Amino acid sequence: MAQADFRFETVEPEFDHLTLSNAPVEVLATGFRWIEGLVWMGDWGTLLFQDLPRGRTMAWSERGGLAVWREPSGNANGQARDREGRVVACVNLERAVVRIEHDGRITPLATHFEGCRLNSPNDVVVKSDGSIWFTDPPYGIANDYEGVRQMSELAPTVYRLAPESGELTAVSRDFQGPNGLAFSPDETLLYVAETGDQRHSDPTQVLRVLPVSDDGRSLGPMRDLAKVAPGYTDGLAVDEAGRIWSSAGDGVHCLSPDGRLLGRIRLGMTVSNLTFGGGPHLNRLFIGASHTLMAVFLNTRGARWP
Repeated sequence: MAQADFRFETVEPEFDHLTLSNAPVEVLATGFRWIEGLVWMGDWGTLLFQDLPRGRTMAWSERGGLAVWREPSGNANGQARDREGRVVACVNLERAVVRIEHDGRITPLATHFEGCRLNSPNDVVVKSDGSIWFTDPPYGIANDYEGVRQMSELAPTVYRLAPESGELTAVSRDFQGPNGLAFSPDETLLYVAETGDQRHSDPTQVLRVLPVSDDGRSLGPMRDLAKVAPGYTDGLAVDEAGRIWSSAGDGVHCLSPDGRLLGRIRLGMTVSNLTFGGGPHLNRLFIGASHTLMAVFLNTRGARWP
C-alpha cells in the first residue's frame, strides 16, 4: 500500500481531534474507470466497490488485496448490506434494485413503479427495520458509459421498499437528481445529495436533509443543509457523532450535523463515494477517488444501526 502526499485542512478546531498525525491517506489500488458503491463486509474483512463503467464489482481486503467479486455486475452503482448480510445493489442495466443472495442468486426487489420502469437506481441504504431506501435519478440511462442510453419513464424520486410486503412507496419527489443518501445515527434524519439535472449548465447541487416520521415510513419537509464546493456532495458517510463525510471535487469534506464545514481531506481529485469500515471499530474511511481507491484511519467511528 502506497502512502501519498495528501493533506488535512482544519476549518474548525473539532476537526483536529478527528485526524491522526501518524495515519496518512493510503492508496490501496488504482486503474479503475470510476469507483462507486463502497460497502464494508465486516465478517469478511472485505470492502466491496464498483468499477462502474467496466461492469464489475471489486473486492479488496488487507490480506488478499484486490480481486473481482462479481462480473458482469450490470453496471451496478450503489450498494448496501441488509440485516441478513446480503448485498442490495442498484443496477443500471436492469434499471432495478436487486439482492444478491448468499449463494450468488440474484433476486429483483424493485423494477417498476405505478406501471413504469424505474430510471436507474443510484444509491441505497438499509434501515434497521429492514426497509430499503434508494434514489432513482436518470443518470444511468443518460449515456452509454455507465449503462445504456434510454428514455426516462418516471420523475427522479426517493423510494422506500417495505421489508416484508415489498411495497414500493415514493417518499420524496422533490428532487431533480437525488443521488447519495444516508441516515443519521438514530435514523431520525435522512440526508440526500441533490446533484440536479445534468442537462442544465448550472444544475442544483446541494446536500438536503429530511426528518423521518415516527413510524419510519415517510419523510417530513425537506431543507437545504450544506453546499459543498468545489464539486458537490455525491456519496456520503455518517460517523458515530452524526458528522457527515461528503465527497467533493477536491477530496473529502467533513460537516457537522448542522451543516458547518469542519475540515477537509485534500486529495487533489474528485471523490465519488466513501464508507466507514476496516474492522470492528469502523474507524477507517474508504474513499473512491475517481480511478483510485484510498483509505485513512480516523479518530472517530462510523455510525452503526441503532
